[in-house]
Amino acid sequence: MASRTKVSPDTIRHIVEEASTIAMAAFARAGGDLQVWDKVPGEPVSETDLAVDNFLRERLGALVPDAGWLSEETADDTARLDCGRIWLVDPIDGTRDFVRGRTGWAISVALVEDGHVVMGVLAAPARKEYWIGARGRGAFLNGKRLKASRRTDFSASRVPTDSLPKADVDLTVVEKPNSIALRMAMVADDRADLLATLRWGYEWDIGAAAIIAEEAGARVTDALGGELRFNKPRANAFGVLCCAPGIHAAAVERLRERAVRLSAGGG
Repeated sequence: MASRTKVSPDTIRHIVEEASTIAMAAFARAGGDLQVWDKVPGEPVSETDLAVDNFLRERLGALVPDAGWLSEETADDTARLDCGRIWLVDPIDGTRDFVRGRTGWAISVALVEDGHVVMGVLAAPARKEYWIGARGRGAFLNGKRLKASRRTDFSASRVPTDSLPKADVDLTVVEKPNSIALRMAMVADDRADLLATLRWGYEWDIGAAAIIAEEAGARVTDALGGELRFNKPRANAFGVLCCAPGIHAAAVERLRERAVRLSAGGG
């Protein structure tokens, strides 16, 4: 489904690049006088999350005035549910890395139409990486067309994680940035074969990365292998599975028992 919005992905990228300038100016102060607090225990937020959020809401809102808005750092307005399209934003995905002066964070912006992401931009300026994807137009990293992992053997699949549970010791650990969007993008760039989470998460965490990975040729579903939908009333889903198409069925089977058990608690 191509976008009916007459907006170029490059226009969105330019706005996100401007937001990256704001973020990088603050990133230089990480560990110093950067203001950081916990929204809830264990979930940090910084002054930069809010500054980038405000900037993006103003600029993206002017770009598509009739689009709704759903962002991690803005109080949810259910009026978005009546909008055919919304902006889906995480102003700093991977805040823990951001406030610690580590590079594993990103700015995530997606355009959603009728429940599906049609465009996404992911900026990791501390890594000098700018990812872009648009439905039917492919995915690119710094102008290079992306081709996702084509792995077909589940064993030894590369997973961006700190460590593996005993049930998955046949897999291979690779670098894990704090940003889940960047971990999904690693599959899009064939740096990883599999990214899976088994917890309730939010649409803004994965929207932009989902379209980038899909347009690069990866398979992206929820943890149980079901279709992802966006702009839902609760704006969440249980887990995400982003992987090479050739190992998706094996990944769903490997994770099924754990996913069913853990998802039973609701989100």
